[in-house]
Amino acid sequence: MDPIADMLSQIKNAQAVNRDHIVLPSSKIKVKIAAILKEAGYLANIEKKKKKAHKAEHDYLDVELKYTDGQGAINGLKLISKPSRHMYVKADEIKSVRSGFGVAVISTSKGIMTSKEARKQGLGGEILFEIW
Repeated sequence: MDPIADMLSQIKNAQAVNRDHIVLPSSKIKVKIAAILKEAGYLANIEKKKKKAHKAEHDYLDVELKYTDGQGAINGLKLISKPSRHMYVKADEIKSVRSGFGVAVISTSKGIMTSKEARKQGLGGEILFEIW
């Protein structure tokens, strides 16, 4: 029941079957992670929309996946922190992912950011996942 893991696996599975868009339930964390993935070049576009269902409105994310020459932009991802095991790193312990070709996403005291930004600001935190 990990919403971040669900989001990442849905993106990975949709890319594996060459889908253009996927629809995900929205939350602040998911919006920030999707924005980071778009900025890093792994997603083409994200939109936050509202949907009416049974007399209530629900927010959801419309995520457009990115492909180059028929290949998905995401080659792999690895979940580091899980609900059963949280992994924390200090600012000076943050390592590069795949020799700089990947990105790690870290939850710091100043919000969710990439490992490069966290290292630049001297912040440590919970390392959520790595993507390359």
